[in-house]
Amino acid sequence: MFARSLAALLLTALPAFAQPVTVAALGDSLTQGYGLPQDEGLVPQLQAWLRESGAEVTLINAGVSGDTSAGGLSRVDWTLAPEVDGLIVALGGNDLLRGIDPEVTRANLSGILGAARKAQVPALLVGLEAPPNYGGEYRTAFNAIYPELGAAYDIPVIPSMLGAIAAARDPLSLMQPDGIHPNARGVQLVVQAIGPQVLEFVEALGACEGPCRPASGS
Repeated sequence: MFARSLAALLLTALPAFAQPVTVAALGDSLTQGYGLPQDEGLVPQLQAWLRESGAEVTLINAGVSGDTSAGGLSRVDWTLAPEVDGLIVALGGNDLLRGIDPEVTRANLSGILGAARKAQVPALLVGLEAPPNYGGEYRTAFNAIYPELGAAYDIPVIPSMLGAIAAARDPLSLMQPDGIHPNARGVQLVVQAIGPQVLEFVEALGACEGPCRPASGS
């Protein structure tokens, strides 16, 4: 009797999914899993975490190493394939590394979110924070992109993909030798930090009765 009661309690604690969902993660090398074995990158680790949390989700790795926000904008339309129920947008890191004008980055990300809205695909925006060595004016402009776009498009925002690593006691131990990309332990920490908000996003998609977006032309 106790075992059956415990099993029932555990089942009710898991999110209820009306249907499995597919989410594309549109990003750069941080999403693609640069320098890591295939199963240790961000997308596979995040998918495993979500499934362990009860989510019936398939994540599509749409990360391209070296991609800027302009690159993401150029390929967003084919990323939004008919089977995609949701879109995670995680771009801007290479814009930051190249010192691209934050207004250009903002316009490109806005174009991506606009394409998702037009396709009626819910989006989640994952940001980054510019380090202090970029100077106050640039840093302020860049860091404002993500929360302001989140408010403009009324979508959830994760302020910084690498925030948990930056706050760790020894951040360098969580990074690959290039100091730019997390190692497998770093990715694990990132997943633990952003996982709950991604799970909320996925749960909302999974609660849809029928397709999470209308069929083309409806």
